[in-house]
Amino acid sequence: MDVVVTWTGASACQLQEALRDTNEAFSTRLGIGLRTVAAWHQNPDLVPRPEMRQLLDKTLETAPPAVQKRFALQSAEPSSQAAQALRVAIAVVVRESEVLLVCRRDDETAGIRWQFPAGVIKPGGSPESAAVRETLAETGVHCAIREDLGGRLHPATGVWCQYYLTEYLAGDAQNQDMIENADVMWVPRNAVPRFIPVDTIFPPILAALEEPQNDRAEQH
Repeated sequence: MDVVVTWTGASACQLQEALRDTNEAFSTRLGIGLRTVAAWHQNPDLVPRPEMRQLLDKTLETAPPAVQKRFALQSAEPSSQAAQALRVAIAVVVRESEVLLVCRRDDETAGIRWQFPAGVIKPGGSPESAAVRETLAETGVHCAIREDLGGRLHPATGVWCQYYLTEYLAGDAQNQDMIENADVMWVPRNAVPRFIPVDTIFPPILAALEEPQNDRAEQH
């Protein structure tokens, strides 16, 4: 069996292909988040953190011989496989004058740090459910969809993002995903541009955060 000296996003995706795993199946196999697998597809040159490299080492070492052979063949030539199409649901959770943010560990997210809670939309799944589910999984906060703000290709990642304005229901904000996130915090709505570069924020989000939320609720 060939030994991988340095894992990259590209070689991790080659292992995924050798295993014939979908993004979801690969993330489950490794015990990591879908966003991490997505980051490997988005950035082939990204070098995973040490704990991620150990998981990849173990997965390759324990794979069946046929999988190891496919991986060796793929590693010997440039990969022509296109990144799998990904869609992400973003939850903009408001609580009176505050909005919920999470801080990603930037070596796995193309340099992104503070952002809104987000989750990969599973094939055939509901983006609304993904936004609510992943917010709870990441932060311990329960929320409800208030408004669909629209979608776009994210300027930093190139992934399709669907944005939802959501209302806080219950729960204390805590970092519940220590591998992918460094922190979780409520911040004043007007302070969001201090955490996220304003030129990367989806304009409808800025508009929603500038409006008094009780007035906005009356409009819908």
